[in-house]
Amino acid sequence: MTSALSAGVIPAAGSGERLGAKRPKALVKVGGCTLIYRAASKLSKVVDEIVVAAPVGYEAKIAKSLRKLSVPVVVITGGRSRTESVSLALGQLTPGIRYVLIHDAARAFAPISLIRKVLQMLQGGENAVVPAIAVTDTIKIVDENEHVQSTVNRESLRAVQTPQGFARALIDRAHEEARLNELIGTDDASLVEMLGATVLIIPGDERARKITTASDLLHYRNLKQKMKQNVKRSDSKGGKV
Repeated sequence: MTSALSAGVIPAAGSGERLGAKRPKALVKVGGCTLIYRAASKLSKVVDEIVVAAPVGYEAKIAKSLRKLSVPVVVITGGRSRTESVSLALGQLTPGIRYVLIHDAARAFAPISLIRKVLQMLQGGENAVVPAIAVTDTIKIVDENEHVQSTVNRESLRAVQTPQGFARALIDRAHEEARLNELIGTDDASLVEMLGATVLIIPGDERARKITTASDLLHYRNLKQKMKQNVKRSDSKGGKV
């Protein structure tokens, strides 16, 4: 923790339909823990407080699951869009907060080192910091009939991740402008960009891959199973020494 207070905001009101889940995405489990718990617990190692925007009807359940974290956690009802959920959560932050890290529950495996790096860059004077990785696929622009119009130069393309970090005054202003002008951003950095502010990209992490589809979920479940097996092998070898 630092003397300049920081907060984490987790918009977690997604339905989980694309996952094929029967519950909200934030409550889907991988390796015995929900995505919201994994994301919040990692944030709690870095920030001073957390606000979660939860799906309607699941506020109490999520609050109960996070009650033992080492920092205060406030759970509110999320909005109709991600942008609205974040805006509502920002309104719940304590007055002394200077830095805000906005993190997707769907990127629950983003490492603590990445979260710390984003905050450190803000503390070093940046106002908006976003982790991202290089785009390796070939990207094509198509028309309404799916005919290729052009191929994009991927050298300047980046696939952004979370947590995205901002000076509080800047992200508050960005969301206020979005509310007044009825704007919805695909991420929070896009709202900051609309103000003309500079957003710094830092190297992301493959572990911060977003869990959106059933195949994404399977990837992480297999990964956790392999990690568990490796630990068992390591313990077994240790017992023989």
